[in-house]
Order: sequence, then structure tokens, then C-alpha cells
Amino acid sequence: MPTFNLGTSRLIGFDLDMTLIDSRPGIRAVYDEISTRTGVEIDSSLVVSRLGPPVEVELAHWFAHDAVAAMADLYRSLYAGIAIERIAALPGAYDAIDAVRERGGRVAVITAKNAQDAAAHLDHLGLHADEVRGRAWRSGKADALRELGAQAYVGDHVHDMEAAALAGVPGVGVTTGPSSRTELQGAGAATVVDSLEQLDEVLDTL
Repeated sequence: MPTFNLGTSRLIGFDLDMTLIDSRPGIRAVYDEISTRTGVEIDSSLVVSRLGPPVEVELAHWFAHDAVAAMADLYRSLYAGIAIERIAALPGAYDAIDAVRERGGRVAVITAKNAQDAAAHLDHLGLHADEVRGRAWRSGKADALRELGAQAYVGDHVHDMEAAALAGVPGVGVTTGPSSRTELQGAGAATVVDSLEQLDEVLDTL
């Protein structure tokens, strides 16, 4: 049984891609479609090996600077129709959210993905969040964490841990994404788990 009550006004923030969901199959398919439409060769396997930053950051590796904004618009226009059905929840995602609620807390998803697509993923998979904030990265995530009064932030990327530090809350790193345990610890993670299946064990220490 939970020993620590977060309280109904307290909140735990979660990243989305590679924290709650394995978004690689869907994102790979979107980049493959962009490659087909534009004729630009994109290594979509490389793309999904470094997920985390906003899509504009990744697209800048493949397109000229003055084309990135248009390609980002194309990516977002294609995303829902291609990606949503291809993406599954990561192991422990449902239990992690349940563990927060069992302690009287609330859940926010704070992601670099736009909020509409993030919400579509959550709805499709039956993952319920009380708040969804999109188009947020590093300092933008920190701003959302502060605004929401978050008690901690759970994420897979070093910049997620940096966001938590900027917001003055513990960062819980999970090694399901591109950042290693050592990298997450080096970025300031208060604790690191190999899977969200282990989150229940650390919530009471936050």
C-alpha cells in the first residue's frame, strides 16, 4: 500500500515519447513518408535513435534552414494519420499513472510534441492525464512544471532532467530512451530507473 500521499493538489509530470510510449514505429513511418514526398533521403532509424528534441531540431539535419519550418508543418499534418495507430505504451506506463493516483496525486504530460497529438496518443491508449502541455522543451518544460506546481518530472532524456532541475523539482530518469543511466545522472537526475515498472518503488522517496 502507498505510504506517501501526494495530496490532491500535487502533481507528477511525465514526458511522453520513450517515457510513456514507444513512439519509434510511428515517427519512423512519418519520416519515411516525408522522404518519399520530398525525395530527400532520411535515415529514419537514426532519427528514432535520438528522439527527444522538438521536430525542428531533427529536421534541420536533413533539410536546409529555410525549409525546416515548412517540413515541420508537413510532419505535423501527417503525424496523426500515420503514427497514432503504430504506437504502443511502454511497459509500466499504466501502473506508473495508477501509482500516482493511488497516492492522491495528479498527472501531467509535458512534451515537445504538440498537445493535440499528445492527447490523441493518450486517448488512443487509454492513458489518462489531468493536464497535457505540448511544444515544450527544456526551459519550456521547466516553466510548465513550475506553473503546475509539479512535485517531480519523469523523463528519458538528459534535457528532461535539466528541465526538472531548472524547475527546482526532482528528476526521475528512465533509461527507455536515448540517454543512458550515466547521462541521466550527470544531468541531475535524483534517481534513475530502467523502466516505469519501477516507479512505484521510488515515488515515496521524492
